[in-house]
Amino acid sequence: MGVIIKPIFTEKQTAVTEKFENRYGFIVVPGANKVEIKNAIESLYNVHVEQVNTMKYDGKLRSRYTKSGVVTGSTPSYKKAIVTLKKGETIDLFSNI
Repeated sequence: MGVIIKPIFTEKQTAVTEKFENRYGFIVVPGANKVEIKNAIESLYNVHVEQVNTMKYDGKLRSRYTKSGVVTGSTPSYKKAIVTLKKGETIDLFSNI
């Protein structure tokens, strides 16, 4: 199983990528460290990674009212990695679609 789960395509991440052309966001396996993430990105996209920043997010509690009562649950926890590439390099995330 790979380290990279999927790239992030949100408005906030798109704004970061437009401001800094060499930064991209990915959802990664929670047990992955920065070196594993760097090696996975470099081998998958053939680029040179300069820096990796990681963040862990806990799942949020959710509840809703239904006919049978209150149903509670939570969204899943995940780990996010912001990858900074060397100057002039880009990743075409839409080429595989």
